[in-house]
Amino acid sequence: MNGLRKKNWFVPRVFALLLILTLASAHRPKPAPAYRDLNKNGKMDVYEDPSKPIAQRVDDLLSQMTLDEKAGMMFINGVRLNDDGSLEERPGTGMFAFAPTAPPMIRDKKITHLNIWAAPGTKALATWYNNIQKVAEETRLGIPVTLASDPRHYFSNNIFAMAANSFSQWPEQLGFAAIGDEKLMRQFGDIARQEYLAVGIREALHPMADLATEPRWPRISGTFGEDANLSAKMIKAYVLGFQGATLDKNGVACMTKHFSGGGPQKEGLDPHFEFQKGQIYPGKHFNYHLIPFEAAFAAKTAAIMPYYGVPVDQTSENVAFGFNKDIITKLLREKYKYDGVVCTDWGLITDAKMGNTVWPARAWGVENLSEKERVQKVIDAGVDQFGGESVPNLVVDLVKEGKLTEKRIDVSVKRLLRQKFELGLFDNPYIDVDKATQIVGKEEFRKAGEATQRRAFTLLKNEGKTLPLTGKKKIYVQNIDKAVAAQYGEVVDTPEAAEIAIIRLKTPWVPVETENFMAKMFHHGDLDFKGKEKEDILALLDKVPTVVDIYLDRPAVIPEISAKAKALVANYGASDAALLDVVFGKAKPEGKLPFELPSSMEVVRNQKEDVPHDSKDPLYTFGFGLSYSK
Repeated sequence: MNGLRKKNWFVPRVFALLLILTLASAHRPKPAPAYRDLNKNGKMDVYEDPSKPIAQRVDDLLSQMTLDEKAGMMFINGVRLNDDGSLEERPGTGMFAFAPTAPPMIRDKKITHLNIWAAPGTKALATWYNNIQKVAEETRLGIPVTLASDPRHYFSNNIFAMAANSFSQWPEQLGFAAIGDEKLMRQFGDIARQEYLAVGIREALHPMADLATEPRWPRISGTFGEDANLSAKMIKAYVLGFQGATLDKNGVACMTKHFSGGGPQKEGLDPHFEFQKGQIYPGKHFNYHLIPFEAAFAAKTAAIMPYYGVPVDQTSENVAFGFNKDIITKLLREKYKYDGVVCTDWGLITDAKMGNTVWPARAWGVENLSEKERVQKVIDAGVDQFGGESVPNLVVDLVKEGKLTEKRIDVSVKRLLRQKFELGLFDNPYIDVDKATQIVGKEEFRKAGEATQRRAFTLLKNEGKTLPLTGKKKIYVQNIDKAVAAQYGEVVDTPEAAEIAIIRLKTPWVPVETENFMAKMFHHGDLDFKGKEKEDILALLDKVPTVVDIYLDRPAVIPEISAKAKALVANYGASDAALLDVVFGKAKPEGKLPFELPSSMEVVRNQKEDVPHDSKDPLYTFGFGLSYSK
């Protein structure tokens, strides 16, 4: 009797347990097999099958996505990294301590696009990247992360050049414009692509197609200068270098910016900040600024980023580009038939708290709208993705309230999914960490970057053929590493003891008076040397024959320095060794100015913000550059 009771107790309970497990299994989200051997997984969804057309895979995955998952895909934000590549939650340090970490973004907000600012060394970065892809793989649908970055290859102190010494180091975009070699430009893109690919960066938040027609604008170093045709030539080669003729698993998607051209800022004040005064077109050159973007479209740039500014009186309403339907839908989508991803610049929706200060959202022209209303206006304008924001809940709310349709959301999510499939992320997003350390910064890449730094130098003056210097001269140096200089000559401590001086200068700028520390880092304001700084430079030039090198991140105003210098060269991001190789003839300067150098600040103030080559009697003209053979 006891044995029978035990049997009757056991059998139905085992049956019930099996039934529960079966039902639970049927309703449990399946682990996505997209990163495994698909041929051994049995039945699979279409989106997991690389043999299916991308459009079919996109439709299959889209049909399985919840509204929350779709909304999460429409956001990309910056994250901070641990120095060892781990995902352990630690307090943030440094300039980007405010940034969130990746796992909560992926798990809680369903965000599948991230960008990085400060990054550790190659091995740690590659390790971290694999770690976040593992987090993404464990989500309901296993949608992989697309990792993005601002430029990391420029020898620069510019705030937008996220320099990492492990990557090969090249001049900024201006340097490539100075050389003007399309083949070199494409070679750079291909090398940078390989280094990005090695650490998992699959989207480049560059190049900049903006034109440097307003000399005071702080972002000129990221452009190809003021000439639209030169810029267009370089933009096309740049995008092709990163993406190839067709974007695939070996490519890095380019997000070309800032449509429809961010250069003509009134008084050069940048619209990252509330003191900006809008973009103006006194010369009626709006269409001139479109020419480089047309080249990007021809190269099939994967994404486009509009800028913050308000194109004053150019459209039916004076609102910033990211909110502007005339710019995004009528011009970009309809006129240019552009069907790639459009992503806003960072921070259009929410204010950013930085210590005791608040950095207002760049919602210029729509400041009075609520955050939710701003989101709706951006989407209604035709944009697909929000940069620097993490508020997918606002998109969800708008759909649930009937203010946006899910069908409209699907249009943008399709574009974003298509890019992920094109990049091969669904087939295998992981990277080989050891291989990454072999590729990033390898010798041939470094040498190519260093040679390009040297080629980009622009020789502006060479009185009496002072350059190249010969022999082991007694040299006095300023703003140059003396240990490096000692390899070229006998370094002396005073100008009086020198046969020749070699000094490095940077284009002047004036910090804006504000509590916003980011705004203080932008190179706004006048372009000329003033006061004691100018007097000290001129006094040195009077004491000893001097070679002056100046870093041009904007067009410097240097008439007196030019007049007194024995030789004058310009660089666009270069090491001390690169300069000294040029000065001593181990390398030859090949650069031509990518913009005019004005003769005075009065001339600068009289220029039209949207017009190129309009500086009256420039000190040096666009395209000017000497060589050692002449």
